[in-house]
Amino acid sequence: MAKAVGILGGTFDPVHNGHLRLGLEVLKEFDLDHVRLILSARPPHRGKPYASEEQRLKMLYAAVRNNCKFVVDDRELKREGLSYSVDTLKSLRQELSDTPLYLILGSDAFNHLSTWYQWQQLLKFSHIIVMQRPGQPIALGEDMKMWYQEHLGRAEHSALSAGKIWPVKLTQLNISATVIRADIIKGLRPTFLTPEPVVKLIEKLSLYQ
Repeated sequence: MAKAVGILGGTFDPVHNGHLRLGLEVLKEFDLDHVRLILSARPPHRGKPYASEEQRLKMLYAAVRNNCKFVVDDRELKREGLSYSVDTLKSLRQELSDTPLYLILGSDAFNHLSTWYQWQQLLKFSHIIVMQRPGQPIALGEDMKMWYQEHLGRAEHSALSAGKIWPVKLTQLNISATVIRADIIKGLRPTFLTPEPVVKLIEKLSLYQ
């Protein structure tokens, strides 16, 4: 069986050090081969991103160009319609065969997973890693509690390629894309919040002003 792959999706508007540090800690914790950064083209649960698809993709490439453990994946940009995670996981499973896949979600997103399109099918294609922020516990509705307990990972790691849920408490940097955009509007430079190549690209393209 091939070494496991992490999946970290988002609008990345812009990508920042919080995203990258989170991916790095998961990579080490689960001994992953690499983490796929999957750019969400048309997210169904939030408004249209501020930067264009092309601009956000350029920032992703700039952020990880010297790190082979992060792989930029643009498959959602090539697919028509809304960017549903189940379709992305299905595509990855077809491509990566029996490779263990780990979808990385924050506890806030996981708590509302039952609002996602075909959410019950996600574990058919991937495991789920639930990142718990300090003071933000997993709080599920009645429709998910039994499902969660049935699929909770009981061992340190899984030999399966999909099907388990792994709650993990890892260090998370208090960095927000919303705050970065607001700072840029104020004329502040987001130094140390996002990689310097991304900062320079934001300035070159006059983004978020």
